[in-house]
Amino acid sequence: MSDRVRMWCLRHGESENVTAGIAGALPSAPLTAHGRHQAIEAAQALAAEPITGVYSSTALRAQQTAQVLASGFNLEVSALPELAEAGIGRHEGRADPAVRRRTAEVLRAWVVDQDLQQRVADGETGQHVLDRMTAAFQQIAGTHPGETVVVVGHVASLTLALSRLCALGPGVWGNALPHAQPFLLESDGRTWHCPAWPVTAD
Repeated sequence: MSDRVRMWCLRHGESENVTAGIAGALPSAPLTAHGRHQAIEAAQALAAEPITGVYSSTALRAQQTAQVLASGFNLEVSALPELAEAGIGRHEGRADPAVRRRTAEVLRAWVVDQDLQQRVADGETGQHVLDRMTAAFQQIAGTHPGETVVVVGHVASLTLALSRLCALGPGVWGNALPHAQPFLLESDGRTWHCPAWPVTAD
């Protein structure tokens, strides 16, 4: 039996912080009605998969998305704080367009320029985000050898981590992860592979 782990990764469904233009990790922001519908569609897309575990960040919107997916497989959601969105420190929860622009600039520096020391205000560096996300993926892979699982996370932290783990490079920049669209991550215990990066439909 192969020990290769298959992880269906996805960004949470549309949430109220997104529609309100509020920046930050925002652990208490819930899904919108549309986001719940997106989660249901993701569950339907994965219904035929032999899912044995469902993981999410501790943020409410990620857990709500994961719970929809887990219910179809009679599983409980395992919440990992390491899967959280990138923190932006004192700017957390602000709707200032300048903060959102700075946040995008920092993510671009992490992904395109490979500059992991950049941060928003007193928030996390890219290196910190990458380290904790990598630890989470390694933990999940170690728990499920030869199995298929679901991982629900966030746009910035997933983009940084998987662009590095899968050696996708700066090519993912400009293709922001769409809400609740599963894509595959595979690991043989040593290397990571993303067969395709999702693209938002026009």
